[in-house]
Amino acid sequence: MEHGGRGLSPLLAGVFAAEEQKFDVSGNMFSVGVGMAGPTIIEWGTKAQQDQFLAPILTAEHIWCQLFSEPGAGSDLAGLATKAVLDGDEWVVNGQKVWTSAAHYSDYGVLLARTDADVPKHRGITCILVEMHSPGIEIRPLRQIDGAIHFNEVFLDDVRVPVANTLGPVGSGWGVAMTMLAHERASIGGGGMYSFDQVLTLARTVADTSDPVTRQRLADLYTRFEMLRFLGYRVRTAAERGELPGPESSVLKLVVSGLYEVGGDLLLALEGASGMLNGADAPFGGKFQDLFMGQWAPRIGGGTDQIQRNIIGERVLGLPGEIRSDKQVPFRELPQV
Repeated sequence: MEHGGRGLSPLLAGVFAAEEQKFDVSGNMFSVGVGMAGPTIIEWGTKAQQDQFLAPILTAEHIWCQLFSEPGAGSDLAGLATKAVLDGDEWVVNGQKVWTSAAHYSDYGVLLARTDADVPKHRGITCILVEMHSPGIEIRPLRQIDGAIHFNEVFLDDVRVPVANTLGPVGSGWGVAMTMLAHERASIGGGGMYSFDQVLTLARTVADTSDPVTRQRLADLYTRFEMLRFLGYRVRTAAERGELPGPESSVLKLVVSGLYEVGGDLLLALEGASGMLNGADAPFGGKFQDLFMGQWAPRIGGGTDQIQRNIIGERVLGLPGEIRSDKQVPFRELPQV
């Protein structure tokens, strides 16, 4: 409760999220701050950083984004080329980020930048908290196939950031990033864009729920929702014991990916010919059309399904890791994209 909130347990936070989902609220724009940046600052931040950043996250005064991916560094995130050079008590940052959700209305971003090119790529990265309205930052929205704008390109040209905004020790950015990504996977698995009750309401409104094929597909989706719910309980129970989100959160994210694909197909199938409509003309204002269009996003965002399976294989099942020839090579000597 030191920085706000009611000091309740992670399990009760899950109950609140489930109840909030029943209403049309705009909580998604705060998800990076509340679910990812805030917990990471709690784990890695100094007392001064926690005092400065945590309370405005809870009061929704500050919206956050994640400045990780680059044109040449997606699944191989450690290959990032954005550079930060120390100049007195400031970092001078140059580079480009892409696929940055919510950058066009964010106040702060969690940035990964390369601060040492003479060590292997995972060890030369530093995490910096950047004010998104700083001089030298240019944000270019990327319009999606459905016309919406969610992702952005972010260009950083001699952006100056106080050294006091360094999150974690210099060169420990990879560890900070893994913490934040684990929280991201747990938060993706902890909630969703719709509930099974909403699907059932749609089915009873526009479809024949006595049809055995429809009933089987509904049962399949219900099973996936229940898997997600109980896996979420497991992650939150571990958090109550003081454990940080680990590789098990990758299992949670894989369940979400499958649920959204199965659910997206079922939603439009239930609507029948009306599924071709959009906006106000469509059932429920076109909400489920938007969900259908976005059903593949969880398979990519926050680490692809393939990356999650690698994590599960290596860190949960104990299988041999993938052989990499570049692990001990200084970043400066690696071929650049």
